[in-house]
Amino acid sequence: MKLLVFRALWGMTGSLPQQIAQIASAGYDGVECFPLEGVSIPVSELRPLLEQYGLKLIVGGMVSSADQIGTKLDQLAEYLPLKINLHSGRDAMPHDAGSAFFEAALTHTQRLQIEVCHETHRGRLLYTPWDTAFYLRQFPELKITADYSHWVNVCERLPDDQAEALTLANERTIHIHGRVGYPEGPQVPHPAAPEYATESGWHEAHWQQIKAIHQQRKEDWLTFTPEYGPPGYLHTLPFTNAPVADLWEICLWSANRSRQLFNL
Repeated sequence: MKLLVFRALWGMTGSLPQQIAQIASAGYDGVECFPLEGVSIPVSELRPLLEQYGLKLIVGGMVSSADQIGTKLDQLAEYLPLKINLHSGRDAMPHDAGSAFFEAALTHTQRLQIEVCHETHRGRLLYTPWDTAFYLRQFPELKITADYSHWVNVCERLPDDQAEALTLANERTIHIHGRVGYPEGPQVPHPAAPEYATESGWHEAHWQQIKAIHQQRKEDWLTFTPEYGPPGYLHTLPFTNAPVADLWEICLWSANRSRQLFNL
């Protein structure tokens, strides 16, 4: 099994060719982006750059209602990604509406030759360990992107009391967003900071469990994105909005740390 480390375009500056060249020169295996959200990135612009540098691609999208899923997946599939990551539904949906959402999502996923994963994200259907476990038990084919930084923030604790839900989530994970969260927020100022060693260790232990499960399944690769974000995810100094750390350096440190941690 091979580890594939992706760099999110989130928070990067410069032109798209400059960003892709910078990612390639830093040794990343691929790019992750949300090409249809905000300032859109045309397929005709992105694909040639990726092919020029030999980079793989994971694309994401935001889908709030079941009737949007088919169109969004078709649009994202045009980018020829390795995987599609969705911010799925809304946290306020009752379980019957959430179930209808995932039923529609899985129906559309079956016709694609691309893996689709649903992110454990605040504000979305999978915003807590217990809600995620509810849907994973109901839909055995449902796959997720593990971004447990959100769960730590939502639960306001390292949710070790949700061991059963976490085990199930690790088993269904096909992509990792490797960001360390803490009880008061979804992103520590820097994952190397010793004052967040407990939180970093907790996240890394679950990433290691996901790696072990991938190896047991004899997967070809494990995909990992150190998805740290700019302000207001990244802490800033009062009155100046100056970041307390350099986002590029944080992501690169996390990428190198993942290679050391997984040893793949």
